[in-house]
Amino acid sequence: MSALAPAYRPRRPTETVLYGIVREHLETFLAHARESYDAPLPRYVEEELRGYLRCGVFAHGFVRAHCDACGHDLLVAFSCKGRGVCPSCAGRRMANTAAHLVDRVLPAVPVRQWVLSLPFELRALAAFRADVLAALVRIFVEVVSGRYRTQARKQALGDAPTGAVTFVHYAESNIMWS
Repeated sequence: MSALAPAYRPRRPTETVLYGIVREHLETFLAHARESYDAPLPRYVEEELRGYLRCGVFAHGFVRAHCDACGHDLLVAFSCKGRGVCPSCAGRRMANTAAHLVDRVLPAVPVRQWVLSLPFELRALAAFRADVLAALVRIFVEVVSGRYRTQARKQALGDAPTGAVTFVHYAESNIMWS
């Protein structure tokens, strides 16, 4: 008989420091932004912050799973599925994306990760101008791929194909390529 999985223990988002800070200062921050900024905050910023305060909180909704075989019930609080603020949802999205790439996209060949850290002068430009970010990613991928093609020719491997999966990490404005 196989061992039972450990019992599900729901996370407690309301007990985290980040949750406390957002809950305590959100309204003050939004009022300050409305009064002080030249342009209003994008609607998605406020929605993301408010969604984070509901994420994983049973009072804001949950699903009940029932096992007919053993009669056990399991309650799971809804998540915000946010991309920016919620560490739980962002972590889950990251893990799911990595599993998808490994299981269904990348061939069984050696893979290398490259990280491009932008100079401060380019970070804001790349963060707010999609055309600049796209150009930087294209140039970076071309340079790295060219390096591998040159190495392959030197080793008499011919024109070895390369591929790229890119992710932009906005917290530090890095472009990551694997």
